[in-house]
Amino acid sequence: MSNNNRAGMLDAIIIGGGQAGLAMGYFMKGQKRKFLILDACQRTGDSWRQRWDSLRVFTPAKYDGLPGALFPADRLSFPTKDQVADYLEWYAAEFELPVSHGIRVEHLWREGDHYVATANGRRWEARNVVVATGSTQTPEVPGFAGELAPSIRQVHSSQYRNPQQLQEGPVLVVGLGNSGAEIGLEVSGTRPALVAGKPTGEIPVKHGKAAARYAFPVVRFLGLYVLTLGSPIGRKMAPAMKAHAEPLIRTKTRDLEAAGVHVVPRVTGVADGMPVLADGTRLEVANVVWCTGFREDFSWIDPALLDGGAMPRQWRGVALDSPGLFFLGQRFLYAEVSDTLPGLGRDARYLAARIPAPAVHGSAVAAA
Repeated sequence: MSNNNRAGMLDAIIIGGGQAGLAMGYFMKGQKRKFLILDACQRTGDSWRQRWDSLRVFTPAKYDGLPGALFPADRLSFPTKDQVADYLEWYAAEFELPVSHGIRVEHLWREGDHYVATANGRRWEARNVVVATGSTQTPEVPGFAGELAPSIRQVHSSQYRNPQQLQEGPVLVVGLGNSGAEIGLEVSGTRPALVAGKPTGEIPVKHGKAAARYAFPVVRFLGLYVLTLGSPIGRKMAPAMKAHAEPLIRTKTRDLEAAGVHVVPRVTGVADGMPVLADGTRLEVANVVWCTGFREDFSWIDPALLDGGAMPRQWRGVALDSPGLFFLGQRFLYAEVSDTLPGLGRDARYLAARIPAPAVHGSAVAAA
């Protein structure tokens, strides 16, 4: 197994080269640390480019910039996923962040006083590790999905790009969160569409520039400074907020109804190869789009560093029982917005100030 630490032991390895990993890299570069960002994607920003074609972020551009660089768009506009991807790629180049692409870390463990990460027969060693893989790592679908008839085309929201992927005939979108609502509305333009589930709520204002000007500053303040693990109300609400989908933001149930989308009860199983709803209705559909979310996947981390396969005991991303191990970009890591563009910069700054390895001149080793 080759060792890629050409300049010796690293101060830190950042695992994940999306917005969280880049924000962390910005602060570490400013501290003149020796670090490397390992990114599973082939190109910075690909985690956004690979999402569905019409996707736009929910927050206005004035809140979407990473530390040190404003987002280059109308401040009240809502950037497309490709604009976000291109911004991330520009950001990494502008600040000369050491990103190595096409490296999906397969194993991470502690060895003596440092950590070891391996991938594709290669090895990196560092005194500290920041896990910045985010909270949307592994697509989740119910176990009974495999019982659907082979004639039904199934895609998860992570694989969905546009309606042209789907067969002719009715589409069942499973999950009435934001992705389910937006995809359901989109496919209804070309095919009969049903969305199964019940929203956890809806924001009470119409999404758009007026909301960006007047409502989002309030929402951002609440998400950054009120709904945090440092406040009583934040600690009380965090478990429920992490367990449930976010309220509908841009596309509401009335928009679905106006477009002719049928909102139906949740899917509970399969009968004769077709999906069955909670009320017993069996649906004849040609396509199923699973908007059933993601789960965190830390199976590549040594179980000794975890808490039963989940994140270990931590405070604001600092692992309490594993010195030198940090987490960034997870939902409600500290605040309700910790996994979003407007919120992760503060968490990254907090972690950078707590990484104990001394700064060294020369910010990174050459990317392998």
